[in-house]
Amino acid sequence: MAPSADQIKEHGHTFFSKIWLMPMAFVAFGLIVGKVDHYGLGYVLYRLTSDVEELPFPMAPVAAAGITALASDRDEKAKWRWRVFSIGGMMGLVFGAIYIGFPAITGAILEKPKYLIPIPWVDFTPQMSGLLPAAPMNITFDLGALLLGMVLPFWAVVGGFLGVVITIFANPVLHHSGILHTWQPQMSIVDTLFSNHVDFYLSFGIGLTVAITLVSIAKIASPLMKLLPWSRGSTARELSRPGPGQSKPSAWRRLVTNNVKRGDFSIFIALGIYIATSTLWIGFCCLLIDDFKIVLPFFIFYAVVYTPLISYATAKLEGICGQAVSIPMIREVTFILSGYKGVQIWFAPAPIHNYGMATVEFRVLELTGTKIKSQIKTQFITLPIIIVSSLLFANLLWTMAPVPSDAYPYAQKMWDLQAKNMCLTMSATQEGGSLFLETWRWKYFAWGLGSATASFVVLSAFGMPTLLVFGLVRGLGQSTPGAIFFEMLGALIGRFYFRRKYGDMWMKFTPVMLAGFSCGMGLVAMVAVAITILNKMMAPLMF
Repeated sequence: MAPSADQIKEHGHTFFSKIWLMPMAFVAFGLIVGKVDHYGLGYVLYRLTSDVEELPFPMAPVAAAGITALASDRDEKAKWRWRVFSIGGMMGLVFGAIYIGFPAITGAILEKPKYLIPIPWVDFTPQMSGLLPAAPMNITFDLGALLLGMVLPFWAVVGGFLGVVITIFANPVLHHSGILHTWQPQMSIVDTLFSNHVDFYLSFGIGLTVAITLVSIAKIASPLMKLLPWSRGSTARELSRPGPGQSKPSAWRRLVTNNVKRGDFSIFIALGIYIATSTLWIGFCCLLIDDFKIVLPFFIFYAVVYTPLISYATAKLEGICGQAVSIPMIREVTFILSGYKGVQIWFAPAPIHNYGMATVEFRVLELTGTKIKSQIKTQFITLPIIIVSSLLFANLLWTMAPVPSDAYPYAQKMWDLQAKNMCLTMSATQEGGSLFLETWRWKYFAWGLGSATASFVVLSAFGMPTLLVFGLVRGLGQSTPGAIFFEMLGALIGRFYFRRKYGDMWMKFTPVMLAGFSCGMGLVAMVAVAITILNKMMAPLMF
């Protein structure tokens, strides 16, 4: 379906060509179906967990408070939100002018853009290769990372920082022991990351992910057991217990009864949406994949068994403690076990989703007083505008300069790494030798699983915060120093200076300030892009 490299060269850098007609139509169709699918199984699970089981959804009030933080309020005590948002906005405007605006303006008038701050990072890996071989070394000068460190939980940032430091000093040891054998001196950070990923971190990282999943499930096992029918003092029973002189409607009655004020619609319509969209995606997979009979049972398994189960488990956990659950690499493992040969399967729209997280969004709508039907109308009114504008701007950006190129520095450095990692995974279903299967090591997988689990057990035994464990595992997962130093600096400043100065109010200030910063950065980015587009469009008229 996608055009070849020769066809793209022949028709030039534009999406307005017949070779892109089918891919663009498929993307637009996927966006439309995805919006419809959002109101399928996720909505049914929301009605089930919220109306029938009456779970508290602890994270939904936090998100709702963030949405309404800047709403007009006559209460003088709430005026601080605008002040903090304005401070963050000015910080974003100033930093954005230096970080985004200056390169955009110089790129519009000069052959190559000039940077006051390197984008996306400064690479020290070749220079440090003699002292720290096979250790990716870079630094990202990002004020947003400093503010993010103030917003994120302190111990999660500390754990991530420790994990990165451990990785920096562990990689030379792994290199000298012959494990990171592909790495060569003078490799850039991108090549270093890929070579280490192939040699060790592919298997080790999956082990870390599995450990996090097991730890997460174990962590919520106790509150989950309290919701079982035979459990005394069940939270669900307490929440659903009728008041004095009241009789509680049956569970089925509560499930099928629509709340008019909330803008509910029938759950049978939602179930029909899920069945229709799943059938549609399976049908598309059969049309796009050769020998689809090999993988058809797996696609049916996704739609009928795996997706409903993992979605309900996630919805349950979101309702109890605000956490999600996922099984890592399930898509990759099933594709490999299917015995299919070729790369088409990796691009197929397989019906493997987790709709449990959508339940939180529906609860946020309820808390903010937004009708679900109103959201549906708004999204489908704006969807055609989004599709058309996205195509126009994507075409303009591609026409202005090749991607990747100096005009898009992040893509220029990361495109190669992302493409290599994708090809590594897709090689698992290729005919002949597979680099993915050749690099997989059960021993390294066990190391990752064991080290993460042991870290959790040891730190829990000493009464350390569990967030430290999750941050540590995140850092061990082949992270680069990048912005972690600024995150750590922000966490330290926030905790030991601003927290002491402003008390608990500081925890309310930081999300609003970060929102203002993002808004300021976004405004500068839009102006910079507009200037660049106008310059590129007017350039042909000047000659």
